[in-house]
Amino acid sequence: MTLSRSARLSVAPMMDWTDRHCRYLHRLLSRHVLLYTEMVTAPAVLHGDPDHLLGFDAAEHPVALQLGGSDPAELAAATKIAVARGYDEVNLNVGCPSDRVQSGRFGAVLMQEPALVAACAAAMQEAAGDVEVTVKCRIGVDEQEPREVLPDFLARVSAAGIRRFSIHARKAWLQGLSPKENRDIPPLDYGLALEMVGLFPGLEISVNGGIASLDAAEEFLDQGFHGVMIGRAAYHSPTDILAAADRRIYGAPGPDRDPFDVVEAMIPYIEAQLAAGQRLNRITRHMLGLFAGRPGARQWRRVLSEGAHLPDAGPALVLEARDAVLQAQNAAA
Repeated sequence: MTLSRSARLSVAPMMDWTDRHCRYLHRLLSRHVLLYTEMVTAPAVLHGDPDHLLGFDAAEHPVALQLGGSDPAELAAATKIAVARGYDEVNLNVGCPSDRVQSGRFGAVLMQEPALVAACAAAMQEAAGDVEVTVKCRIGVDEQEPREVLPDFLARVSAAGIRRFSIHARKAWLQGLSPKENRDIPPLDYGLALEMVGLFPGLEISVNGGIASLDAAEEFLDQGFHGVMIGRAAYHSPTDILAAADRRIYGAPGPDRDPFDVVEAMIPYIEAQLAAGQRLNRITRHMLGLFAGRPGARQWRRVLSEGAHLPDAGPALVLEARDAVLQAQNAAA
């Protein structure tokens, strides 16, 4: 399956959430969905601990690294490192609205500097070789008029060689709204994002923002988007979003993934991670939503939340939580 095909559905890069443990879990739920790392800044890649920042399990493929930055040379150097590490895609963040990101002159503030984004993209493309470079952006920031800004942005950046964009269909208000508020308060304009699909037939455009179900993802694909990127819903209710994705989005044969099978498959991974010095709660915090909306979900969360932080916590606790779900489901039957 090509990377473009995998991008029909992707899990958005989310700070503090889509780390390697989260991605391993998501990969067990879907073989084909494209997974993104948390954003990592280019300077951190160049000067930080590469194993900590960039390490991932081979099972995570296809997996993309999201970079933050605005210096073409730094981004190119970080892209080379990412390619050497085996990432399938490198994505440039032009969407994050946090104050820390603004002060570093990257993220959504770069919507105001399309020429700089184009220069960064061109440098990254040259460094990436055969690995695809993509861009995740907003429809505009602050007082910008999205109908003017977005097509100009796409035209300039695509001229630098970028062919795939993920558009968070909201403005970002860099003054006056927190990052959390920027995920909810600015109105969504899916229609404008869809217009870009028609305006730029040579590009592949995914839509992002406020998409909360696999049904909604299918509707967006039917409308003409090349891909759909889902964030918080995929994290908080991963089974609902991902377990049926291979069948419904990619037409893959076979049954949907069962969350109980996923728990079993996580055990060897947990054992290996604990042996490498990880704490159980660093892994299980991403598993809390595995049974969301199903009988036993509360018991599952309770057992893991109360016990996973303890120093001797291990796979037995996860199996205890699974058994609590089974008991609840048998009682409800």
